[in-house]
Amino acid sequence: QVQLVESGGGLVQPGGSLRLSCAASGSIFSINDMVWYRQAPGKERALVARVTRGGRTNYADSVKGRATISRDNAKNTVYLQMNSLNPEDTAVYYCNAMIRFITHGALNALDAWGQGTLVTVSS
Repeated sequence: QVQLVESGGGLVQPGGSLRLSCAASGSIFSINDMVWYRQAPGKERALVARVTRGGRTNYADSVKGRATISRDNAKNTVYLQMNSLNPEDTAVYYCNAMIRFITHGALNALDAWGQGTLVTVSS
């Protein structure tokens, strides 16, 4: 069994900062890209940031200069540091990862998603 568990969401003042965490657990063999998405009310889910296994990053234009994605491979955890938050950043944030894991001695693969963590930016 493998899963992604997110944490760190909450209510933040405009201009404030927040760090989201997403930890993978289970009999993990490997994880390639780890990705943060977000979905605002009434809008489609959109990519926020991506980090490869080797640490290369990509960001949506909407968060460039304000967001930093990073990962700790030893902890199977990806982070999203968000600064200078705007009301437009209000959304449910989801982490996603392609995980290879071991079950009954065999390798399996899962396109895993976290449960989502709500970020609300409001005064």
